[in-house]
Amino acid sequence: MVNVNVRFNGRDYLLACEDGQEQELEKLTIELNKKYEQLKSDLGNLGEGKLLLITAIQVVDEVYTLKASMEKFKRHNKELETKFKEIKDLSIQYKNDRDREVRNLNEELANLKAMISQNENSYSEVLTKVNNSINNFLSKAN
Repeated sequence: MVNVNVRFNGRDYLLACEDGQEQELEKLTIELNKKYEQLKSDLGNLGEGKLLLITAIQVVDEVYTLKASMEKFKRHNKELETKFKEIKDLSIQYKNDRDREVRNLNEELANLKAMISQNENSYSEVLTKVNNSINNFLSKAN
C-alpha cells in the first residue's frame, strides 16, 4: 500500500491505495470533485454533507445505469450468439444437403451415361441385323 495526497473540495487528503494505482486514484478523485463542484454550482452551497450525499447518489445512479446497460448488452450478445449458432448450423446443413444432392446427381448422370451406352450398343446391333436382313433380301431378290 502507498499513500497518495489527493485534493477534494479545496482540501488535501492522504489516502492509501495499492501500489501502481496512484494515478487511477487521482483521476477518480478529480472526476468526483468535478461532479461535486458542478452540483455546488447548480444547487448552491447546501452544506458539504448534503452535497457529498447527492454526489454519491449521482455516482451510484450512474453505476446502476451502467450495470443495467451491461446486462442488456449481455442479453443481446447472448441472443446474437444463439442466432449466429443457428445460422452456422443452417449453413452446415445447407452445405451437407447440397453435397448430397451433387452426389445424387452424379450417380444419376453415371446411370444415364450407362443407359446411353447400352442403348447405343443395342441400336448398333439392331442396325447390323436390319442391314444383314436387307442384304439377304437383296441377295435373294437378285
